[in-house]
Amino acid sequence: MFSLRRGTAKACPMTCPVLVAGALALLGVAGCTEPARTSQPAFYRDLGSASARVDAGEARAMISAYRLNAGLNTLVLDPELVAAAQQEASAMAAADKPAQAEAVKARLARGGQPGAEANLSAGYRRLAEAFSGWRDSPQHDRVMKTPGARRMGIATAYAPGSKYQVYWALILAP
Repeated sequence: MFSLRRGTAKACPMTCPVLVAGALALLGVAGCTEPARTSQPAFYRDLGSASARVDAGEARAMISAYRLNAGLNTLVLDPELVAAAQQEASAMAAADKPAQAEAVKARLARGGQPGAEANLSAGYRRLAEAFSGWRDSPQHDRVMKTPGARRMGIATAYAPGSKYQVYWALILAP
C-alpha cells in the first residue's frame, strides 16, 4: 500500500502489483476487456444481399418502443401479416418499383385484413435507416403510430440490379 505522510510515498512491494492489476482491470486494459462482438446488432445489419432478411422481432421491438413513447400500445408479430409483407416486398423487387400503399391496403382488406395500414419503401439497406426514414416522414410516421394497431408484419426483398436494391413492406393491423 501507499502511505502519504507529509509528501512522502512508501510503497508496499507485496500489494502494489495487485493494486496496479486491479486499476488496469477497471480501466479495461491488461487482458481484462470485454470480448469482441462477433456480429452487428440486427438493426444495423446490411440487408443488401439475396440471403439477408430483416429481423422481424427486432423491428417489432423497435417500433413497439417508439409507439410506447407516443402513448400507444405495443405490437405482436402476426405470421399472416409477415407473409403478406413478404409478398408485397417481393412483388416490388420483381417490378423494380415501390407499390402504392392504397392498393396494398385494398388487397389486404379483400384478403381478410380490413383496417390495415402499410409503409412501403425502397433503398434503405438497414432496419435503423428504414425506421429513421419512416419516423421522419409524416405519412410513414402516421402508419407506425396507427391507433388501435395490435399486430404487425415486416419484410424485405432484394433486387440486385435495381437502383433501390432493398424493398421494404411494413403492415400494421388491428
